[in-house]
Amino acid sequence: MKPFTTLEAPALALIEDRIDTDVLFPARFLLIMEKDGLGRYLCYDRRFDAQDQPVDNPVDPALAAGAGIVLAGREFGCGSSREQAVWALAGAGITCVVAESFGEIFAANCLRNGVLAIRLGREAIGQLADAAAQGALSVDLPTQRVGRGDISIAFDIDAPAKERLLNGWDEIDTIMARATTDIDGFEAAQRRAQPWLY
Repeated sequence: MKPFTTLEAPALALIEDRIDTDVLFPARFLLIMEKDGLGRYLCYDRRFDAQDQPVDNPVDPALAAGAGIVLAGREFGCGSSREQAVWALAGAGITCVVAESFGEIFAANCLRNGVLAIRLGREAIGQLADAAAQGALSVDLPTQRVGRGDISIAFDIDAPAKERLLNGWDEIDTIMARATTDIDGFEAAQRRAQPWLY
């Protein structure tokens, strides 16, 4: 994963509740085996009609403008567990989602894939949406602030998640960073106790 420190990017405003994983990545695309390129299926049924023809939607203009942030309502990413929903967001260039709440598994998948999931209240999200209409928002993970210009809103994130995002660590990287001494000690003891294994 790439480290996440700061981000300045336009935002895609999807200020509605219960945008589930099927909206983000429709189930019929789950048989696609490649992780790369899934961004083209993000919110597919909102962007294309039944004949796969483009329709007016807020997603395409925002992505064309380089959106890196999504603003949403309650329970973003709820519904069935599918990591492809996060892969589609990341594949479309989204590295931060700001919502009132998230589906629990979706939030874990965000962290696992280097996407910062920020929980804020509706009023704060409304302020960010108004600010985003004027230009790019900025996200600063080290100081835990998001905003634009005079609008700067603090957000909470637990320390282990922050550490992983700042360093670009996946689960294995995290274990190696925290337990290398223990692992080395175990291996040395094993070599002494059972040298025939080595």
